[in-house]
Amino acid sequence: MDNNNDSNQRHSRVQSNYKRQKNGHNIIKWVIGILVAVVLITTFMGYRYYSTSLQPLDAKSNKQIEINIPVGTTSRGVGSILEDKHVVKSGAVFNYYTKSKKINNFQAGYYVLKPSMTLKQIAKKLEKGGAAEPIALNGPRVLIKEGENIDQIANSMKSSKYFKKSDFLKLMKDEDFIKSLAKQYPKLLGSAMKAQNVRYRLEGYLFPASYAIDKNTKLKDVITQMVAKEDAVLQPYYSKIKSDGLTVQETLSVASLVEMEGSKSSDRSKIAGVFLNRIKQGETLGSDVSTRYAVKKSATEDLTQSDLASTNPYNTRVNTGFMPGPVDNPGEDSILSVVNADTKDGYLFFFAVTKNVSGSKHKVGDVLFYKDITSFNEAVAKYNPEGK
Repeated sequence: MDNNNDSNQRHSRVQSNYKRQKNGHNIIKWVIGILVAVVLITTFMGYRYYSTSLQPLDAKSNKQIEINIPVGTTSRGVGSILEDKHVVKSGAVFNYYTKSKKINNFQAGYYVLKPSMTLKQIAKKLEKGGAAEPIALNGPRVLIKEGENIDQIANSMKSSKYFKKSDFLKLMKDEDFIKSLAKQYPKLLGSAMKAQNVRYRLEGYLFPASYAIDKNTKLKDVITQMVAKEDAVLQPYYSKIKSDGLTVQETLSVASLVEMEGSKSSDRSKIAGVFLNRIKQGETLGSDVSTRYAVKKSATEDLTQSDLASTNPYNTRVNTGFMPGPVDNPGEDSILSVVNADTKDGYLFFFAVTKNVSGSKHKVGDVLFYKDITSFNEAVAKYNPEGK
């Protein structure tokens, strides 16, 4: 009897222990399940937050926000400023993004940014350098358009109530002022100072942008801002330009032609490649853009045979090699097209289609490239019979 009771008690304890172990295992599984779910949810939410933070804070916003990046501000500090000013959703994500893309050459200064800008757009703008003084968002400004030359900029200056065309052109010929700029920006202006037969030594070096002015703004300061902006844009590319065997003057000279010859970004690196390939082979560049500059004619004026035969050093219809200097002030896209010129296919000719041909895949505005003069001439006769 006692033996049976002992046996039953032991059996009962074993079952009780088994149930406790089973319950314990279930609790552990339940806890692990909850932890896994929490981790998955947290990861998903974190990824979603990161993804949305990469997008513009407000893609439809036209609001302009001025920010100031003090000298010595770290990438983390820049991110915090942008978040505090409601330009980006997350300063931390901006910091992570710039580190992952190895973007760290932010410049101090005042900037005007928009919540509709992507992180890439914001980072690129911060690399170019800001204004030295607070920006008057709604105040008067001087606008330099991409592809404008110094004479055209001078005409824009005369519409400003603060500056005169004559004063601007006088500064463009002021060697002492230009030398002072070259001393400040030797990498930028070093080759320009050595150039011969240039019309304006600062042609090509006034970066196209909008510059705030007021009644106290000095013309020299505005021009210095333009040159400083050009230097900031070119800073990442000086070593590449040198390794390619080019000077800044030569790079900007070709870029000034590309600015007016190529309307699509996708074509510009190939157009730059054509110019560089022709120079390498000792050919003339044959660009009407340079000829118009040489004879001082606008894009709407027809060129005569006398114009095309001009011996002016800027006329690439006659002269081989590089021009003395740029013929306008190119934008960043055109400058980069030369820095990253596509020369590998060996193209030597190009033209823009001006006539749609039935059954052809080429449309008006397309730029076609050729390696030999025969194919080029045949295509021109077919797609550009007016020779424009």
